[in-house]
Amino acid sequence: MTGGNAGIGYFVAEQLSASGATVVLGCRDPAKAEAATDSIRVRVPGARVRAVRLDLADLSSLDAAVASLRVPRLDAVVHNAGVALDHPPRRETADGHELMFGTNHLGHFALTARLMPLLSAAPAARVVTVGSFAAKSERLDLDDLQSRHDYRPKRTYGRSKLAQMHFGLELDRRLRALGSTTRSVVVHPGGALDSLTPSRPPMHVRATAARLYTWPAALLLQGKHAGAWPAVRAVLDPEVRGGQLWGPRRFALRGAPHPEPVWSHLTDTDVASRLWDATRDLCGVDPVGSLTPGSGLPRAGEGDTSGG
Repeated sequence: MTGGNAGIGYFVAEQLSASGATVVLGCRDPAKAEAATDSIRVRVPGARVRAVRLDLADLSSLDAAVASLRVPRLDAVVHNAGVALDHPPRRETADGHELMFGTNHLGHFALTARLMPLLSAAPAARVVTVGSFAAKSERLDLDDLQSRHDYRPKRTYGRSKLAQMHFGLELDRRLRALGSTTRSVVVHPGGALDSLTPSRPPMHVRATAARLYTWPAALLLQGKHAGAWPAVRAVLDPEVRGGQLWGPRRFALRGAPHPEPVWSHLTDTDVASRLWDATRDLCGVDPVGSLTPGSGLPRAGEGDTSGG
């Protein structure tokens, strides 16, 4: 679970822990990770939860993060972590990529490549990518994926989430083509506000004044605890199928999760394929590159970190 120490990611982790799952939080800040795991243990007696250090903005650190998992397999990975900037200037990751695109999209792409042996070792693993409603009105500029020529923070954020969602759907197409039992699902939380979110100190404390001020928004929007439901459903429900898009039922903004039609621009497989190729070149890895047709499993001796 990436980015499980705050916001929607925290509630995904808490709810999965309550279901009996063993949850590993991948977080950049050890102090925040400890606060999140402590909070989950208080609310979920007997919770099996721990944290590993994970920095998606530093691709060279991912091998160590995956090695620190120390597990023979993964039944699911939830790609939730994200960076959102509201104002210039444009910033870059340790690898020289635009910060939001590099963290939200490239980091998860590269992490998936390193986790694929562990996912393939499970009988029916899930890759769950958490997108955003901010991506619905955006379109990718394949000639300027890094926003070097035209940087607008809110648009760049929306495009980074759109790239993530394209990746999640394209990943499932490629896994199916190889006969893999791993499935990739894309979800979004709808409209999730801090002011409608239950307190989880010290990560989040809901002020009474803020709650009263924003109560009309509850007619259309919801808290981040509810925004977590589509991702939790995508992990746990055996009826959820690869290649689906799940979001809230009511106007795609609030309510119980359900499968919704894939947004029209996300059905463009040519854009998704070209994005995949560009991303592979930027990251230097391919999430399905070690899988053999028909088996869906890594070739012997290629990236097998399962130990068994």
